Amino acid sequence: MAVIRDVMAAFELFQPTSITDAQKLLEQHGPDAWVLAGGLDSFDWLKDRIKKPKAVVDLSGIEELRGVRSYGDHGADGIEIGAMTTLTEIVNHPVIKEKYGLLGQAVELVASPQIRNQGTIGGNVSQDTRCWYYRSGWPCYRAGGNICYADTPEGRNREHAILHADRCVAVNPSDSAPALIALDAKFVVRTRRGERIVDAEDYFVGPEIDITRLHILQPGDLLTAIRIPSTWAGAQFYFEKVRDRNVWDFPLLNVASAMVILGGSIERIRIAVNGAAARPLRLKAVEDAVRGKPRDPATGEMAGRVAVQGAVPLQFNAYKIPLMRNLVKRAISGVEEAKWTS
Repeated sequence: MAVIRDVMAAFELFQPTSITDAQKLLEQHGPDAWVLAGGLDSFDWLKDRIKKPKAVVDLSGIEELRGVRSYGDHGADGIEIGAMTTLTEIVNHPVIKEKYGLLGQAVELVASPQIRNQGTIGGNVSQDTRCWYYRSGWPCYRAGGNICYADTPEGRNREHAILHADRCVAVNPSDSAPALIALDAKFVVRTRRGERIVDAEDYFVGPEIDITRLHILQPGDLLTAIRIPSTWAGAQFYFEKVRDRNVWDFPLLNVASAMVILGGSIERIRIAVNGAAARPLRLKAVEDAVRGKPRDPATGEMAGRVAVQGAVPLQFNAYKIPLMRNLVKRAISGVEEAKWTS
């Protein structure tokens, strides 16, 4: 006789219409609450019954979490993107296209058009790792156990970390995250104690800080917006993503860079990669190494070598070391930059 299991465990659904009400609900329910943004990642967790929250807080009715607007002392120093703004809105926004094209390039490579129509920027940066052991409910370190199944002789670890692994070798899957780091974005988080603003690179955490999550959000916290200052507006941008398939797939590795060239030399630069570690990595050593040098293949070659210093491959992902080296090389030297123009 066939046994039919319920698709989802029962939960209370709340649909607040303001940030204040949403944050109060999250505070009230604490660890038992689940934030529902676009729902694409959430429904996977809930249908598979791996996550069983008692309360789901649906943010879709909060208009103040949507849209792209200017912000700053004079009203136009940068842009603020509501956390519930869809990825499609970001790709098509004229100011982002004109001044912050790096983010548009990254977001346009997320999954498929249908998913970008529903998925949100807040959800993209806050999604959990895609390690199949963890997402299948295995009792690994990240799930509260005492083993990393991917980092065993029998483990499948082709997509896992080559840098900064600490017990857990799962990686961050976001495409928008390295672009936001390269643009020096700030994340606006509502907490019990009020509003907190953190640098994009500090929003993400590795297992040495908290092995159970990929970001700083604690129960009761809510990401409300992402601010991009005008510091890198109109800079020379580069984004590249390598994946197994040209649609839907998460990155094996991606790279994002923003740089200002003066007199043929790199005057200033920010560069970040994702898919190499549990958190997107800003490559400060690379930035320091190339600053003041010409943007050419030789500088790119040197930058690639610097980028992979300390990388340690697992049994099936040694390919990520030359891949990361070459992605950084191309981001610095500008090879194939024209392919990202629309």
